Amino acid sequence: MIKSMTGFGRSEYNDGKRNIIVEIKSVNHRYSDITVKMPRRYSFVEDKIKTTVKEKIKRGKVDVSIMVENLTENDVNIKLNTMVAQQYFDNLRALQEGFDVSGDISLQMLAGMPDVLKSIPDVDDEEEMTKCILAPVKEACVNLEKMRGIEGEKLAADLVMRGDIIKGLVDQIEERADLVPKAYTEKLRERIKELIGGSVAIPEDRILVEAAIFADKCNITEELTRLNSHMDQLKSIISKSSQPDGKKLDFLVQEMNREANTIGSKANDIEITNLMLQVKAEIEKIREQVQNIE
Repeated sequence: MIKSMTGFGRSEYNDGKRNIIVEIKSVNHRYSDITVKMPRRYSFVEDKIKTTVKEKIKRGKVDVSIMVENLTENDVNIKLNTMVAQQYFDNLRALQEGFDVSGDISLQMLAGMPDVLKSIPDVDDEEEMTKCILAPVKEACVNLEKMRGIEGEKLAADLVMRGDIIKGLVDQIEERADLVPKAYTEKLRERIKELIGGSVAIPEDRILVEAAIFADKCNITEELTRLNSHMDQLKSIISKSSQPDGKKLDFLVQEMNREANTIGSKANDIEITNLMLQVKAEIEKIREQVQNIE
């Protein structure tokens, strides 16, 4: 199944002790690039979060945002740093004596000094916390995959439609390609008549040789066959895909462009050239869409 690289998934977990919200968004990227934003105190879970996300998402730029709200009061411990408080007290005393100023050094003053009282997060049970965080991460990945799957279905339908358009244009080019050598032969014959006039016999054998050389140079049968084959491969990959195929489709689009450029340069016919411009426009639209496929 074709999947888009663009999507969003969200999940929320609550066990009475903490409320965890996980949001995952992804956009197209050539490789796999996963970024995790979460409170530093839970950084021990980061590698497992990335591993969990990689199991679901093979390609794309993925941003994982994790918010943790602790619901119990025993989550934080207040610590008194008596050594820091003593230094503040001694230095304030020195200021009084050195500058001969009056004033009380109060408990409120000392308690308000930086680092005298510090709130320190309680030590978490890493194993329990890992389970608590990974649960909503997995659910958010599932929700993200659902959205990517829906977007992928839309992309697949658009690609199939554009492949059919190209096949229709190729059919028109094939019909026109059969007429090009004949048209060239007639133009060559008329040109010779203009040059030598009606009094001299036209060298028919020479005309046929020139026409044969031209027909060989502008023959695009192989290129048209391969381009048609690429359209069939496009539809096959989309309809039978059971794994991410963005890279395979990207390579296929490069081959489409190669055949289209060769046909355009060999055709030597204004009608075929105009049709090929339409083909290349559709291939470019396919290329843009393929960039969004995992």
